Amino acid sequence: MVLVNTCAIREHAERRVLGRVAQLKGIRDRNPELVIGVTGCMAQRMGDDLLRKAPYVDLIMGPDGYRRLPQALDELGSPTPPLVQLQPLRRGGGKALVVLELDPQENYEGLEIRRSSGVSAWVSIQRGCNHRCTFCIVPYVRGPEKNRAPEAVLEEIRGVVEKGISEVTLLGQTVNSYRSDDWDFPRLLREVARVPGIRRVRFTSPHPNDVTPELVEVMATEEAVCEQLHLPLQAGNDRTLKRMLRRHTVEDFLEKVALVRGAIPEIALSTDVIVAFPGETEEEFKDTLAVVEEVRFDDAFTYRYSPRDGTPATRLPPSEFIPEEEGKARLNELIQVTRTIQGEINQSEVGRVEELLVEKEGKDPGYMLGRTRKGKVVVFPGDTALAGTYRMVEINRTTGATFVGKLTDQPSPGENS
Repeated sequence: MVLVNTCAIREHAERRVLGRVAQLKGIRDRNPELVIGVTGCMAQRMGDDLLRKAPYVDLIMGPDGYRRLPQALDELGSPTPPLVQLQPLRRGGGKALVVLELDPQENYEGLEIRRSSGVSAWVSIQRGCNHRCTFCIVPYVRGPEKNRAPEAVLEEIRGVVEKGISEVTLLGQTVNSYRSDDWDFPRLLREVARVPGIRRVRFTSPHPNDVTPELVEVMATEEAVCEQLHLPLQAGNDRTLKRMLRRHTVEDFLEKVALVRGAIPEIALSTDVIVAFPGETEEEFKDTLAVVEEVRFDDAFTYRYSPRDGTPATRLPPSEFIPEEEGKARLNELIQVTRTIQGEINQSEVGRVEELLVEKEGKDPGYMLGRTRKGKVVVFPGDTALAGTYRMVEINRTTGATFVGKLTDQPSPGENS
């Protein structure tokens, strides 16, 4: 059995999955008993269409179907009628199973979490999304927003601490919209930051609309909450934002930036930006560049608009879609602007002494890699025994996106090892 777990955010990821599944067919040609399954968001999005593109797949299962995986595999491998009724699809002399029901109550509780890192932990607090941004497939493949109980989140984090991990990142599609009974996200963030043994807390990805004074107050006053915020802009023009259904204006976004920087002057801001959204004019693209230059993000994840079947943006008039070459040119221009700003910000931080959480070996022998509280990556000469510890490092130079430093004799606050 080989299960390929998938994402549906970008078209490129789906093309890679189809290529990988085709490779698996070659293995199955030599081993006819092999079961090939595609699970996750791409499976949810494509459904039966996936069988038409890859008819050798035995199982298509969306993200909410995982509890039924054992029964699905039993049915695939058994000639007897299944105990659990699934939707069968015939193919050739065998059959494929499609399990795509989205469960509005599914919050993924009760999972055994297997973590590859002993240094930092990702903790999901929310699944799905209630927003309907016209470019985004997530609400259609993950369903509406489902928030975990705060007690379950805190219990998981206490378990993380017992394993020696002191940094956690809270995850959600619009993580700061979290609400469970009388708990909102600021309250949860404060309680997570106060769990004994937790020294660093991050969260991603928030929505600008839910950056409130209450949230900023927690970020500014709780010592464990890192001075880092990912704040997706997507576009710097009001007409484009409205067509994206982002539910905020450029002015709203800039007010959120001012609110955060007013309380946390040293905060590192990152963002997401999409260019060449259908109908975006050259002037509107220039507006986006202007906002990026005004805010001066420490980092930016930049994209050329990618149509996702099933999203409202794909139904816009064909005449409004930006030619590929023009889209690439706009993306390249945006990348140059963001990289220039990032390089200037990072150059200004050379010479500082920063606390690092050492994560792992660097690419070069004899070097270790760690991150500052602002999420900046620093490599430095060091031994693997340092992994998982906090160390003070003097930043000597920057490569533009990352830093190179050296250990100092200065003790890290609170570090005992």
